Amino acid sequence: MNPFLDLLVGTLTQGLIYSLISFGIYITYRILDFPDLTVDGSFPLGAAVTAVLLVRGAAPWSTLLAALLVGALAGLCTGLIHVKVGVRDLLAGIITMTALFSINLQIAGSNLTVDRSVDTIFTGAPVKQLLGGTSLLYRKLIVSLVIVAVLKLVLDAYFRTKSGLMLTAVGDNETLVTALAVDKGRMKILGLVIANAFVALSGALVCHETRSFSATMGTGQMVFGLAAVIIGTTLFRKLSFVRGTTAVIVGSILYKACIQAAISLGLPANLLKLITAALFLVILMVGSAREKGGERHA
Repeated sequence: MNPFLDLLVGTLTQGLIYSLISFGIYITYRILDFPDLTVDGSFPLGAAVTAVLLVRGAAPWSTLLAALLVGALAGLCTGLIHVKVGVRDLLAGIITMTALFSINLQIAGSNLTVDRSVDTIFTGAPVKQLLGGTSLLYRKLIVSLVIVAVLKLVLDAYFRTKSGLMLTAVGDNETLVTALAVDKGRMKILGLVIANAFVALSGALVCHETRSFSATMGTGQMVFGLAAVIIGTTLFRKLSFVRGTTAVIVGSILYKACIQAAISLGLPANLLKLITAALFLVILMVGSAREKGGERHA
């Protein structure tokens, strides 16, 4: 076994799995212009539901659907609080995130580990039959790649529908959407539902990959997703043919690679959140400098 190759495969797998968070934040941050902090609660929610279902003997693939549904419900709560109750977008996300922390504890406790004897989507019979003698490390990469690729194509197809175009228009021009007799509040709720469904699904995949749930695993996921979105959209800003979903996948992989490189250089793992925050700050500074440079050039 080649340690470097294994590290590369592991990093790619992590980048793909966490790119689903970036899909969600791409919808809220870039499309809706909605600072949704629900992410830090819906991510562990998906993992908590998945861990409990796996421990209780549920079919591994059915847990992904369950995670999608509970994530969508979390997004629905945030949307209703914002649109129907009139709470500001940032505060609505904070309220839901705070509530989800207690809900996650009620579902799975502070920590929950899935026994090695329990099948996951990476070790279950369908994947074993299809991939034969492929090692678990590569199975995780292949399955994650297929799931992300399918969801990316589905999301791209949705953005080409009338509903998807209206969702995009809400973030750009709410007045236009209202003039077209479309309820902008309903579109915001829909966007939050879709976004948090993706985020919770990412949490479910992480649970399958690590066989564990922790109540604090959602801390900092908003920062990660934002960084991945900013990296991807900044890199491909001048390449109009590259779709936003493709850009955030690349951004997620690159961001995970940067963090892994920092750890490989000897930085302690318990400083991971500090590394993440520092790296995010650098990305914001570089992005801001490029924007100012582009404005001066124009």
